[in-house]
Amino acid sequence: LYAMDNKAIQMGIPVHERKEAIALIHDDGVCHGAVVRDLVTGELIAYVAKATTIATGGYGRLYSVTTNAVISEGIGNAIALETGIATLGNMEAVQFHPTAIVPVGILTTEGCRGDGGLLLDKDGYRFMPDYEPDKKELASRDVVSRRMTEHMRKGKGVSSRYGDHLWLDITLLGRKHIEKNLREVKEICEYFLGIDPVEEYIPVRPTQHYSMGGIRTNATGESPTLKGLFSAGEAACWDMHGFNRLGGNSVAETVVAGMIVGEFVADYCAANSLKVSTTTIQHFMKKEEKKITDLLVRDFGENPFLLKAEMQKIMMDKVGIFRNGEDLQQAVEELKVLNQRAKRIALRNRISSSNPELVEAIRVPKMIKMAQCVAYGAMLRTESRGAHAREDYPERNDRDWLKRTLTSWKDDSEDLPKVTYEDLDIMKMEMPPGSRGYGVDNTIHHPDTPKREQQIEEIKKDNPGA
Repeated sequence: LYAMDNKAIQMGIPVHERKEAIALIHDDGVCHGAVVRDLVTGELIAYVAKATTIATGGYGRLYSVTTNAVISEGIGNAIALETGIATLGNMEAVQFHPTAIVPVGILTTEGCRGDGGLLLDKDGYRFMPDYEPDKKELASRDVVSRRMTEHMRKGKGVSSRYGDHLWLDITLLGRKHIEKNLREVKEICEYFLGIDPVEEYIPVRPTQHYSMGGIRTNATGESPTLKGLFSAGEAACWDMHGFNRLGGNSVAETVVAGMIVGEFVADYCAANSLKVSTTTIQHFMKKEEKKITDLLVRDFGENPFLLKAEMQKIMMDKVGIFRNGEDLQQAVEELKVLNQRAKRIALRNRISSSNPELVEAIRVPKMIKMAQCVAYGAMLRTESRGAHAREDYPERNDRDWLKRTLTSWKDDSEDLPKVTYEDLDIMKMEMPPGSRGYGVDNTIHHPDTPKREQQIEEIKKDNPGA
């Protein structure tokens, strides 16, 4: 972020601070910009543009504990969803990182385990080799997170006022190594826990970390259903990560998508003229003005902060690391109720200018819709794939579920989004999906998998030197 900020200043690119997009302007399948609210003055401004790019990060703050920044509430995704035209992809694919510190949820890097750090239970026992004898602590994030949760369920967690946790031991690495290679981890532990990881264990447990879902885009970063709308980074479903991002790949995506999508945005602007009616712009401006006015004049209603806390608890308790049909059904029903209650939000502080309560009142209904997209998508997907782990459907079912989830919200009066699916063609893949190499391979293979494997073997035979 500092590098990007410095480059923007160097190139003289204007940055409009303290402003938040709250709706997209669109007409006849084309996005023409956004309605933006000045967080200081409360003024609504129409930003009219040939191309609009959403790069607002993930939606980790739908959960009560997350490693994400406090701004990662999924609002960029939500305003795309509310167009009723743009679709979101794979929203149920939510990653949990194994080693967030307890209780604040700040991340301790995988470098701790990569350098030789160990995970220990309440008895000081190293348990990961029992679950993953080959990869141990170096198994992928979703696997380590699930193994840690399984171990705590067996009563092996360390009890604390903030719930059970496990220990991350990097003391064996020594002071010199920690202060040189893991200095940031040491500082986090000192500032937020008051401990020295050179001498003490770090309390950790799996916590929401990354959103593989986002605005569905094609290879150019453009929405296939809303022309002129682009997305990049964690806000996008660009198909780089599938259902489980590998460590380090978010940096790769940021650099690669930033370059590629940026160039396509520039090409799009050069090839298209701006054609938008002032009537269309006024329609969206007045629509958002009315929403805000209704919030400011309503005498009695719901507290947005309490609604948000209830939503986050539902997501943490019922749409977490391990999922099952009963919990997911309950989450969907409870989020339906919250969606209705969110339409009756009232404010204690009735000013339209600098007002954190109004900001929350605008965001929370959008966040509840986003949460429902995650919960509903997870309920419908009756398999386990990547970070989406169903206890009642433990198999990865390529036969029935090798498909991308597409979510839209066409009618604001509805309590559920519309979910459709996009089949993936194995015969066009460089290699068909195989076993991940963890535990028992219980994959239900797609009927085209052996066909594609045979094709690959024939290609190998025809190209022995390749």
